[in-house]
Amino acid sequence: MSGDGTLPPSVPMPQPMPQPTPLHFLLVEDNPLDVELVNRELRRADFNFTSIAVQTPEDFSRELRAHCPQIVLADYNLPQWRGMEAVELLRRENLDVPLILVSGALGEVNAVECLKQGATDYVLKGALTRLPVAIRRALRERELRQQHKQAEQALAHKMDELARSNRELEEFAYVASHDLQEPLRMVASYCELLGERYRGHLDDKADKYIGYAVDGARRMQRLITDLLEYSRVGTRAKPLQATNADAVLTSVLQSLHQAVQANQAVIVRESLPAVQADELQLAQVFQNLVANALKFHGERPPRIRVSAELVGAEPEGSEVAEKSRMVRFSVSDNGIGMEKDSSGRIFQMFQRLHTREEYDGSGIGLAIAKKIVERHGGTIWFESAPGQGATFYFTLLTASQEKEQEKGKDTEKKRKEVESDGAYSSAAGRG
Repeated sequence: MSGDGTLPPSVPMPQPMPQPTPLHFLLVEDNPLDVELVNRELRRADFNFTSIAVQTPEDFSRELRAHCPQIVLADYNLPQWRGMEAVELLRRENLDVPLILVSGALGEVNAVECLKQGATDYVLKGALTRLPVAIRRALRERELRQQHKQAEQALAHKMDELARSNRELEEFAYVASHDLQEPLRMVASYCELLGERYRGHLDDKADKYIGYAVDGARRMQRLITDLLEYSRVGTRAKPLQATNADAVLTSVLQSLHQAVQANQAVIVRESLPAVQADELQLAQVFQNLVANALKFHGERPPRIRVSAELVGAEPEGSEVAEKSRMVRFSVSDNGIGMEKDSSGRIFQMFQRLHTREEYDGSGIGLAIAKKIVERHGGTIWFESAPGQGATFYFTLLTASQEKEQEKGKDTEKKRKEVESDGAYSSAAGRG
């Protein structure tokens, strides 16, 4: 107590440092003297440890289950079994426990073979001073393996969460766009009825406002339809299989026949190989790229070329090359072109390089194409310059031609039917 009668401030007592958990060593050894020599060397190296010695595989297995060790120290030869058999027992129990052989005489050949079979290290009984170093290295390697495994598990968990989140977002986009269609269709229909019934009966401003409402509803319908198509790339996709790209392109050009005729376009096509693809999605990619080439043309009639070539990093003829080779498709035109710097924008949703008054569209077609190509394991890009046209490239995995023989029997017939109307020509005939 101080002179004024107050108690001195209390001084907090230092907290004792937590003691590290002792290491537990499991010794596979039948000689009590050797067991004592090993324990003495571990105490000399300041290890905080407990240890137990076993001589039979039954005792070893029982001790593993009762008190799993951090390190196994095993003699190479025992009367009833070999120390290396402990490696197999550890594997059977799915335990990552380092095993260090401690033997009187092992020989380099046997030592190397033991390391190949799963032993972490070996130490001769005549050089036990090396044992602490081997143990510390084995424990550090085990710690690194566990950290790596934990990191892989955490990454796998994050990937699963990301995949689940993406699935939920795609499903939400699908449901939202699908459910929005009906009320929007009603709004658009009644706006059109208002326009038809009262056009000319109201003032010019009213007609203009009704026109804005009708146009806005139509554009919203198109945006929602395109958003629905975008969400379906992931949620309504079909498995990839061998697909006749030539037949797919023929079908797409038939659907674009009126646009080709209206623009007096010439389409030059080469023979396209079979690829691993979802047939409907491959058609979407061709549809978007060819339709864009028809739309973004200058004063000259559009001239479009569709071709493909095999590409791959592996040497020709190798088995890996046959499995990993890609087909690089190209769709080129003589249209208005664009700046190369636009590559970061045109593959994003609702991104436009031109005003709606200049060119119609929602700005989502290339985003759909990109998502489809990436879902197929390929890439898509373009080369262009203003006024010099554009060439879009995309890659897909090649497929065996043999698988497509049956599906491709009528391809030439369909192609000739479309060629007969003058919509496009073969590369051999024109170009």
